[in-house]
Amino acid sequence: MANGVFGRAAGALIVGMLLSMAVAMPAFAQTVRVTVNGTPITDVQISQRVKLFALEGNRGGTKGATEQLIDEAVQMSEAKRLGITVSNAQVDDAFLQIARNIKLSEDKLRQMLQQGGINMDTLKDRLRAAIAWNAVTEMAVMPQVQISDLELDQKAAGQLKDYQSFDYILKEIIFVGQGSSKRTGDANRYRSRFAGCDSAVDVSMNFTDAAVIDVGRRNATQLPEAIAKELAGLNVGGISKPRVVENGVSMLAICEKTQAEDLTFIKGDLRAEQGNTALTDQVAKYLADLRKSAKIIYN
Repeated sequence: MANGVFGRAAGALIVGMLLSMAVAMPAFAQTVRVTVNGTPITDVQISQRVKLFALEGNRGGTKGATEQLIDEAVQMSEAKRLGITVSNAQVDDAFLQIARNIKLSEDKLRQMLQQGGINMDTLKDRLRAAIAWNAVTEMAVMPQVQISDLELDQKAAGQLKDYQSFDYILKEIIFVGQGSSKRTGDANRYRSRFAGCDSAVDVSMNFTDAAVIDVGRRNATQLPEAIAKELAGLNVGGISKPRVVENGVSMLAICEKTQAEDLTFIKGDLRAEQGNTALTDQVAKYLADLRKSAKIIYN
């Protein structure tokens, strides 16, 4: 499994959480509502998590907050078993990243959380658990996720359309400037004189502000669908119809065209999609198994 796939999936487990920071609340008597592997979860922790839910627009309420805290206690217990620790610096960095993601300064985010009555420990506990669980995922879950290359090949071949089954070496001929009607007319005159890639530059010398750019090798799946369909109907030495682009009018000339055997481009997307799905499923199963074996006592 490519590291990039897992990195994106693992990163999504943190970024998806709107976490917070605020001033400490006055100390008062707390009642333990749940104990998870010896770790107590109090009524104050639950009420604080409910307030955090409210800030996020999460309607999970007391039940949802309790379940999330149980999950986090289980996750932290597993992290401890695996020798995983989370430093205060990691927590601080995660908080800063959240502030940036929602385009707030750290001070503004603190103020928002303070106004919501959210305690500092609520943020720290949730952040620490999320970071620890990402580490557990990387260490214990990712190695279990396997994607069959044979299966990817079969799926990729099944998804490949006829017009996508070509590799090209292309040149772009672009007529630079505003006035799309005039530039399109110039492009069509060029097109009528085009006799293959070898003479592409020579022909362009007869036109003002015309440039020939070596695009290089492209698989049809790397091209916009409309262009891929048009090029599929042309032979080597053919040139596409003019199309208006941001800086003028463009055409693509086919210098080489071969039947594609490399499905890398489609397989890359499939691998990412299947990898993320498989990882998400495996992480959920791993946590569910941990909860089944955890000692959870409700008071």
